[in-house]
Amino acid sequence: MPSTTPATRNAGAAPSPSVNSLSQPLLARLLAQAGPWRLAVSAGPLGVRIVDAGVETRGSIAAGLAIAEICMGGLGRVQLRHGSDRSESGPDGGWPTRVEVSSGAPVLACLASQYAGWSLAASKEETGGKKFFALGSGPARALAGKEPLFAELGYRDRIADDANADANANGGACLVLEVDRAPPEAVVAKILRDCGLRPEQLTLILTPTASLAGTTQVVGRVLEVALHKAHVLGFALDRIVEGSAAAPLPPPGADAGEAMGRTNDAILYGGTVHLTVDTGDDAARALALALPSIGSRDYGRPFAEIFREYDHDFYRIDPALFAPAEVWVSNLASGRTWHAGALNMALLRGQWLQEA
Repeated sequence: MPSTTPATRNAGAAPSPSVNSLSQPLLARLLAQAGPWRLAVSAGPLGVRIVDAGVETRGSIAAGLAIAEICMGGLGRVQLRHGSDRSESGPDGGWPTRVEVSSGAPVLACLASQYAGWSLAASKEETGGKKFFALGSGPARALAGKEPLFAELGYRDRIADDANADANANGGACLVLEVDRAPPEAVVAKILRDCGLRPEQLTLILTPTASLAGTTQVVGRVLEVALHKAHVLGFALDRIVEGSAAAPLPPPGADAGEAMGRTNDAILYGGTVHLTVDTGDDAARALALALPSIGSRDYGRPFAEIFREYDHDFYRIDPALFAPAEVWVSNLASGRTWHAGALNMALLRGQWLQEA
């Protein structure tokens, strides 16, 4: 039987859940639904499995929801909700569909798995043509542990080196790449080496942002965006107990640039997050006040416009902008809740909606 060694956190702590083990049944379901969800499954460089969710295939929203749950390492729930109140003042903000996310282990789900933090690149010389770059997200990140974030989290996942391991069960791992072509052999070799995997154990899911699945799984990162902002603010991550979030789901943009703008706008201006923490009231209130995107100097314009103004350089954008629009923080220690920020659905409707 395949085996997965327990994931580890700080010495002396109980073993943590294995995001790779928990995500494998979700991957098996994705593969089983490849036909209905308009996915293409093939052998890629070095024999790894490639799941095309929008490069040469149409893909689907259902696939995007499933991929988002895989990205969260089996520790989150992601679903589509059709709004019942379409007025701008209603809970759905005047947009008919939204992605809802929840997790009882949000730090591991969002930061140790879902966060797109693993930089993967290959030069023209390595590819024999066009250079390649992608940010890897999903549970395989926790095997490689290449980012300083894992030392801060005190978390690493492990897969037992079992030559008889079934790649469809606990012996496998998955990485999601927001790209429009399969990674070259040099990048695949790096992933395998850094994760300690054999080719038959690795699945790479390709989700171009300008696709149904790609747009959906990016909007499904609304909770992760809040967790990352909390980390940047220096909030004690072990004090975050639960998290839930929602953001409106736009149709994909006509190209990668427009799609990136829409998915960012969905979270920055339409994302709402509720965090449950266990800390002092001052810390909980300070987190609520500091989290929302409205505190950024770049707030108030479509993301695509901001990106153009800074010559397509992410690092020139105010980091405070990368946050949900509206935040609620509830403190278990006192039973009190704080609210800050606000939805800006007028901006989203102005970008996305053409009245008939």
